[in-house]
Amino acid sequence: KKVVNLMKLLINSKSALLLAIQRVTQINKGRGTAGVDGITALTHRQRTSLIKKWNWSKANPTKRVYIPKRNGKKRPLGIPTINDRIGQAILKMAYEPVFEVNFEPGSYGFRPGRSCHDAIQDIFSTLKKGSTHRWVLDADIKAAFDNISHEFIMDKIKGFPKREVVLKWLKAGYMEETKFHETETGTPQGGIISP
Repeated sequence: KKVVNLMKLLINSKSALLLAIQRVTQINKGRGTAGVDGITALTHRQRTSLIKKWNWSKANPTKRVYIPKRNGKKRPLGIPTINDRIGQAILKMAYEPVFEVNFEPGSYGFRPGRSCHDAIQDIFSTLKKGSTHRWVLDADIKAAFDNISHEFIMDKIKGFPKREVVLKWLKAGYMEETKFHETETGTPQGGIISP
């Protein structure tokens, strides 16, 4: 109960909104990539205006783009609008600490402050200690993020504030060029709260 109340305080704080706007429009690497709104960058005046008018009103479809993979194939990314990125940045600030305390110490994928080099170091250290664990599993679940159940995701954030907004983002669909596609499963890669 106390954690949820702290999450609500953070989500509704002006400081979190200011930080989210700064991260989305000035700091994040993807700040120059437009979503379906076509907006790539904001002037100081536009950022100031956004502080006053930003709200959780609706979820927009993501813009589908493709980036090349090492194997020659392409990976789909879903680029959210500036408005949705700001909301995602706020929820990330609130949700991430709760998830981080519950993750396994040996889990490295898509975690802040952890990299594949950390995972390799952990494996090396474990083997060097003479551990009875003598195997390493390298697995790739094909299209895992495209097929993850929305119900599974929603179950993991049961009781969290703004949970209904996450569901709206999941169900918002995506635009590929001029064609709209619904999303019944999966989460788009490329958003702030996506992998």
